[in-house]
Amino acid sequence: MDLQLYYRNIRELAETIKDEFPVVVSRETQDGGKEGVFTEVASRLAAKMVVDGKARLAEAGEATAFRKQQADAKRRAEQESAAAKVQFAVLSTEDLSRLKGVKGSKE
Repeated sequence: MDLQLYYRNIRELAETIKDEFPVVVSRETQDGGKEGVFTEVASRLAAKMVVDGKARLAEAGEATAFRKQQADAKRRAEQESAAAKVQFAVLSTEDLSRLKGVKGSKE
């Protein structure tokens, strides 16, 4: 294997990738790689994966759908996290009575 050619191919492909973090789609490989898994990676790594035959660059529509799905998943996780937080405050009996509108004994 000509390493100079290999790394030149990676550099040239990385230069053609417009996004800093493009979406790639995995290909099935002999070492257990699964077909069709979407991932967002750095452009240099994307180029290496494509040259190695382990992935292909996602088409514009595929990348948009993947990023929307990731944003929706993040929003749901943040909502679940916020819902799990329980806030409470410790009030004195006097403060509680004042909030209820009941006249306290110290007036």
